[in-house]
Parts: sequence; structure tokens; C-alpha cells
Amino acid sequence: MTVSDLPTDRRMAGTRLARLLGAWQHAGPAYTALADALRAAVLSGTLPLSTRLPGERELADALGISRTTATAAYGLLRDEGYLVSRRGSGTVTTLPTAPGARTPTPVPPGSDDSLADLSVAAPSAPSALHAAYLAALDALPRHLAGTGYSPLGLPVLRDALARWYTRRGAPTTPDQILVTTGAQQAIHLLVAAHAGPGDRVVVEQPTYPHAMDVVRAAGARPVPVPSGADGLDVDLLESTLRQVAPRLVYLIPDHRNPTGTSLDPAQREQVRALARRYRTTVVGDEVLRELTLDGPAPELYAGDGTAAHVVVTIGSASKSFWGGLRVGWVRAHPDLVGRLASVRAHVDIGTAPMEQLVVAELIERADDVLAARRRVLRERRDLLVGLLRDQLPAWDVPVPAGGLSLWVDLGAPVSSALAASAVRHGVRVVPGPAFGVDTALEDHLRLPFAEEPDVLRRGVLGLAAAWQDLGSATWEPVAPVRAVV
Repeated sequence: MTVSDLPTDRRMAGTRLARLLGAWQHAGPAYTALADALRAAVLSGTLPLSTRLPGERELADALGISRTTATAAYGLLRDEGYLVSRRGSGTVTTLPTAPGARTPTPVPPGSDDSLADLSVAAPSAPSALHAAYLAALDALPRHLAGTGYSPLGLPVLRDALARWYTRRGAPTTPDQILVTTGAQQAIHLLVAAHAGPGDRVVVEQPTYPHAMDVVRAAGARPVPVPSGADGLDVDLLESTLRQVAPRLVYLIPDHRNPTGTSLDPAQREQVRALARRYRTTVVGDEVLRELTLDGPAPELYAGDGTAAHVVVTIGSASKSFWGGLRVGWVRAHPDLVGRLASVRAHVDIGTAPMEQLVVAELIERADDVLAARRRVLRERRDLLVGLLRDQLPAWDVPVPAGGLSLWVDLGAPVSSALAASAVRHGVRVVPGPAFGVDTALEDHLRLPFAEEPDVLRRGVLGLAAAWQDLGSATWEPVAPVRAVV
């Protein structure tokens, strides 16, 4: 991409950038310290790419430094390829392109049983699944008189889901539920109904990779808003809504994939208020909500349902119960449900009835099934955290309150290189940039903890060996770092 083609999605004010950088000063020239802080923010994704930075005078005033210092820092980052300038658009964040650089070819999941596969964040089936299938088989004759097509979903499942939402504080009627063939189809339908070529869709960074795939497949452009250890940057979300006017916003409010963080109650209300104010449909993907491992479960993203025209939620059986069921759903205003069903007609005519009946059975047994699921996941999360802290003490390993994965800070932008090396040591992992809109997030690695303990142990030993191969023993795990390795 040439400088003239570089898209600019938003502008960041000097005061906002000063808050983002925090305590950026360190020993040495002030301009190099400022350049280091800006570079680290770009590499970590907290300062999104394609963001127009404040002018040198504005930044100097916001940071209380001389304009010469700001000019020198910007100049250094332009030379390194982290900033570009163009007439009319100011100074914009980007990433350098290394000569001959290429993305390692991933090893498809399941293609090599000898690998410890830590690339998929999904649990195996619960012991209750067989009994649920038997009960569904007994119920199936009552549903055989019709055609078997159910564009909106079987009434029995829509009723069960409506009661489930209502019991948890979001009054819901069956006509607000659309059953889909997995959460992936739900995302596809929502994007297809709202966005087309050239439209913008706001997503968190990092986020679920396949959601970004859906946005790009529609010809739309994903616009990232950072969501790090402190959660979603709601202030930047608001400025992005104001500046970009997106057709849709896609968020993961509960135990985000991959960070494990959640929106707190105040942030949820802020997001709902933004959806109403800007009349933008904001989707909350709640597939991980039921996998709360510590403390109470987050409140439902939909709240009390008063923002039904602009707040939409997605659910799924894949993480709570089993991915093989391929049953998901959308909770939305009935008008949108009907619109999504019309869009769906171009893809399929309904989800398999048998699997819908199985999910209806599992929802009725959810308290017992999920309690056992959470207990196992909690044990495996704690095991993986302990193994990593023992074998790889230089890594920063936060403990998420729920979800299915850890978001590990490597202390250096080498995630893709580590993932490539790990395969040679018997481990499959997905590098950090896979979860970003751009090629940032090289300093992070997602590690799921849903696998059996033996797989987790082999995986950590392989990662430790791969880390040694990268020469990590000679590195100081400090930030910011100078360049992409």
C-alpha cells in the first residue's frame, strides 16, 4: 500500500494520546523515550493503525515537552516505518514492511495428531450430551409431521431461549429469537444485513478472527478499537462512532476471545447509551458468558432490553456445551429477526431439528452441566498458568475470570516467529496478529486451556523449547522494544 492509498479511520487528540502513553519517560534523550512509547503502543495495538496523530505542536502542549522533542520523535518513527505523513491527512500510524517478509503458513488443526494443539479454544463434549441426544430422539416424532425446515428455529428452542434470557434479567419473547447454524452464521447474517462494500464495521482489537473474516468477505472494512488488559476503550469507541459512522459494531462483552476481559456494568451501560445516541446497531457476542470461572457471571449485555432496536446479542451452544452441535442464535428486535431470516434464505433454510432439540434439552439441564464444565475449566486454567509461570517466567500471564484462553504478553514482538518455531517442537499455537485487524499484537500469544492436562503439559514444554530457539535467554523482557523481530 502506498502512502497516498493509506486509509485514515480516525484522529486522536493530543490530550487523549497523552493519557494513552501514560508515564512514557525513561533515561536518555526525551525524543527517543517518546518514540519508544509510541512504537510500543502501535505494536501492542493500543494505538490502532490508520490513526491520524495530533500535530507536533498539539502533542508537545499535551505532554509538556518542546516542539523540537515531538518533531524528533515523529521523525525517528517515520524513518523506521511506524508513521507516514501526507498532505491533507497529517501523520498516520502504520507498520514497517520488512524486505522479503512473509506470514508463516499455518498448520491446519487436526492435520497432525502428534502435535499438542493449543490453537482451538473449544471444550470437548460434556458427559450429559449423550443423554440429551436420547431425550431429543424421544421428542423428535412430535416434529416429523412438517417439512423439517424452520427458518426462524423450532418453537421449542425459541421458547427455551426466551425463558433463559428472561430468568437472567432481560425480558424476552420467542419472536425476538432467531436460531442459526452456529454463532458464525449469526455474525454472517448480521454483517450481511447491515454492511456492504466500502462500509465500516467497528470491532475490538484483539477480537475473534472469524468475525473480521466475515466483515472482509462482505467487502466492508473492519475498524479497530483497542481492548486491552483494562478492557474496551469506551472513549475511543465513542470518538470512532462519531468520526467513522460505522454500519455495525461487533463486541465480545464477556470473557473476550482472546483477552479474557469483560465489560463492567458501567461500560455496558455506556455502550448501550452510545448505541442509542448514534443509532448504530451494536452486537454483543455472548458465547462465552456462561464460562465464568471466578466470581458472579457478568450481567447480560442486552440489559433490561430497553435498547432493543440497537442492541443485539449472539449466543451459541458451541462453547457452553459442544461445538459439534452447530446451533447458535440471535436475540434482537422482532423486525430485525424477520430481516435476518430473509437474508438467511440465500444461505440455508434452517438449522437441523435434531440438534435444536438437543440444545433445548441441555438448556433445561444447564445449571448442572455448566457447573461441571466450569469446574474442569477452572482446574485446567490454573494448571496452564502454573506451568507457564514455572517454565517461562519472563512471560506475563494474566489470569482471566472466565472464558477459554490466556492472553500472554511475551515481552517482545515475536509471536509469529514463536508460532512457526513451536510446530517444530510439537506445538500448534495461533500468533497474536491473527486476532487483530492489522499486523500488530506481535507481543501477545493466545493459549487456550480447554485441552486435557497432558496436552497442556506437552504444549508448555514445547513452547519453552521454541522460546529458547528464538534466543530468548539473552533477552530482557522489557518494553518498549525497538523493532519487529
